[in-house]
Amino acid sequence: MKLKYFYAFFLIVGLITQSKAQNEKAETDFKQIMEKFSAVGAAVAVVKDGKIIYTHAFGLKDLENKTPLTNQDIFRIASISKSFSATSIMQLVEAGKISLNDDFGDLVGFKIRNPKFPDQKITLKMALSHTSGLNDSQGYLNLDVINPDKNPDWAKCYNDYAPGSKFDYCNLNFNLIGTIIEKKSGERFDNYVKNHVLKPLGLYAGYCVDSLDSTRFVNLYEYHADTKTYTSSPTAYAPRRAEIANYIMGYSTPVFSPTGGMKISAIDLAKYMIMHMNYGTSNGIKIMTKKSAKTMQTALTDDEGYGLAIRTADHLIPGVKLKGHTGSAYGLFSTMFFNPKEKFGFVIITNGINATYTDGFPDFSRTAINSLYQAFIN
Repeated sequence: MKLKYFYAFFLIVGLITQSKAQNEKAETDFKQIMEKFSAVGAAVAVVKDGKIIYTHAFGLKDLENKTPLTNQDIFRIASISKSFSATSIMQLVEAGKISLNDDFGDLVGFKIRNPKFPDQKITLKMALSHTSGLNDSQGYLNLDVINPDKNPDWAKCYNDYAPGSKFDYCNLNFNLIGTIIEKKSGERFDNYVKNHVLKPLGLYAGYCVDSLDSTRFVNLYEYHADTKTYTSSPTAYAPRRAEIANYIMGYSTPVFSPTGGMKISAIDLAKYMIMHMNYGTSNGIKIMTKKSAKTMQTALTDDEGYGLAIRTADHLIPGVKLKGHTGSAYGLFSTMFFNPKEKFGFVIITNGINATYTDGFPDFSRTAINSLYQAFIN
């Protein structure tokens, strides 16, 4: 009997030693990637068999004070935020309050029709998949840009093709979607996401700056290739208190940036990713139905593989099909990709890199995700 415990003890010790060596090699490789792309800091989380198996924070939280980045620190994650808005929409669809085929303008509260195709309805589903034909040429920080009563150049917000026929990534789509969440739920956008997505999953995150501990915010940095220097981007966490104090439901929503304003740690983003990996459920908590989750993950455009704020990436890791999203703003680059069938995934967030691109993906993110895949999954 004692011999059995003896062997079990050495088996456990062996596994711990193996795991430690695996982690050390992964970290050595990742630090080399950081150096190659002049990264300021990066937080990563790896999910395997539906569980977080590895997390680490590399580099600096801020350059000025040389503060090390930690796993508890929070980033503004840019466009991965869109999936939180889409998840909220799917909940309202399930509740029977809206349909994906509803007229986008009817939901928003003013006419949204391409003047070149006035008889063709632009649907909510088109907006969620960036096939609405809308563009960001007039900006996207308030709704007036596309309101015919507010902007004489409103028609410039539309492309020259029929609604639903082509993909064109557009932030305005999602700031408008945020207003629909308010109009149909009766809750302010940031509160809706907090109450129906974040809290049920036990995540410390949010769109409202003042609802979070500002000491945990990670400074974001824009890289300047000509001087090989970084400048800080403090506006990423602007609290916008005056606008919030005078908030008008269903109109002021872009203040919170449904298109890019989520603030969250890499670990909590990985927990959120697990919910999508499990088609709407995590730790017995059901955020949306399997049908809704699959709808979000189903590609509607062939070239881009874009669904409803979740895209398909066939070539990010050679021979591996992934679902997820990226984000970039203020110098930050965020990556969240997973394989729902094999239950693995990655979150990688950097607060500043010398960014180069291949096939629409930052080379840093591509190199990093392949390194983590080789270290922990393959």
